[in-house]
Amino acid sequence: MKKLVSFIATIFIVSLLIFFIFNILPGSPAQAILGVDADEQQVKLLEEELGLNEPLHLRYIHWIIGIAQGDLGVSYKYGQPVAEVLKDRIPISFSLAVIALILTVVIGIPLGILIAKTDGKWSSIILSMITQLGISTPSFWLGFILIMVFAVKFGLFPTYGFIPWSENLGEALKSVFLPSLAIAVGNIAIVIRYLKNSILDQTKEDYVRTAIVKGLGANEIMYNHVLRNALLPVLTVLGLITADTLGGSIIIENVFALPGLGSLLVTSIESRDFPLIQSLILIISLIIILANFTVDLLYKVIDPRIRV
Repeated sequence: MKKLVSFIATIFIVSLLIFFIFNILPGSPAQAILGVDADEQQVKLLEEELGLNEPLHLRYIHWIIGIAQGDLGVSYKYGQPVAEVLKDRIPISFSLAVIALILTVVIGIPLGILIAKTDGKWSSIILSMITQLGISTPSFWLGFILIMVFAVKFGLFPTYGFIPWSENLGEALKSVFLPSLAIAVGNIAIVIRYLKNSILDQTKEDYVRTAIVKGLGANEIMYNHVLRNALLPVLTVLGLITADTLGGSIIIENVFALPGLGSLLVTSIESRDFPLIQSLILIISLIIILANFTVDLLYKVIDPRIRV
């Protein structure tokens, strides 16, 4: 319950920041819509029509009430309800983020265990060097390399665009795999390094020496005892990686010409489409807050001592 109260309070504070920061920026959305040649009277009429002439606190209250009722407002640029504009974009960004996180976990955790178990050997040293390279490689640059190699040279994946999941499952997966991989590579390297260090720290603890004296096998000690304790810091990292994944998708979606939330955010900022910007950032913030809330709950599942 304490975490839930904290979750709700954080959402409230984030909504305040999002609304007021964007609405105190210089310049008028009405001016951006009508263009620089519009006269002052036209701008004022449009501001009245859009409700921009109301006091800031009243506009915030109307916005929050609308969100509570499922109304995100009307986009200035598209002239449609924001929910309609987002309807076709959310599945693309969501698919990108989920596949990137799945790749991070499925590849990162086994490799982290492998490097920790072979610590000091040449294979571990080489893999550690590769992870350092993965951390330092920008995702957008890696995206261009993946396009050149796997899309242009070998023709295994499309170079750009998105195929809806409802049309063709296989083609949809191919259209998001390369951008997801470009985002995931750096995150995989981070998970590997954190998990390796965490496992090596845990193997020095007294409970591991006790398990060895009891005659337990190396794999039993690793998977039943060490790994469970070593996963706690990795969970924290995965919560932070969620934010990096969403942030990275903004750039990657433009590299791969994916019509997701990232490319929409760039367009909405350029046109000063406040209802759309506010809704987009609020959705991204909610996902990040929810991811960290879930991580907090998982701590208690993995390590019951935290409950006490």
